[in-house]
Amino acid sequence: MFIIERDYRFEAARVLPKLPDDHPCSRLHGHAFGVTLVVKGELDKEKEWVVDYYEIDKIYKEKIHKILDHGYLNEVKGLENPTTENMARWIFERVREELDGLIEIVISEEGETRCRYGLEIV
Repeated sequence: MFIIERDYRFEAARVLPKLPDDHPCSRLHGHAFGVTLVVKGELDKEKEWVVDYYEIDKIYKEKIHKILDHGYLNEVKGLENPTTENMARWIFERVREELDGLIEIVISEEGETRCRYGLEIV
């Protein structure tokens, strides 16, 4: 069994509306977000890989990047309260429809904080 990972990055703005007015994240702000897609699987006997990174790229670009990059996250259906936790779940649900073996999404903000969401969280 193999675990492969593919990293991406996007930039977006957000407001966390459920916070008190004096919290800095209750105001409009932006982040450079990192996204890691984690896939688990056996080697394809013919190609000798788990999945083609090119296929992962196509799915990510279509389902995630074109929607979130340089956008206002609060305007995205399902991300009205775009906490990192909600973003991780939202991305997982959108990507797993097309990416067999997806077990986890990791989101980071500026590379300093991380949230993991998926099927095999320990």
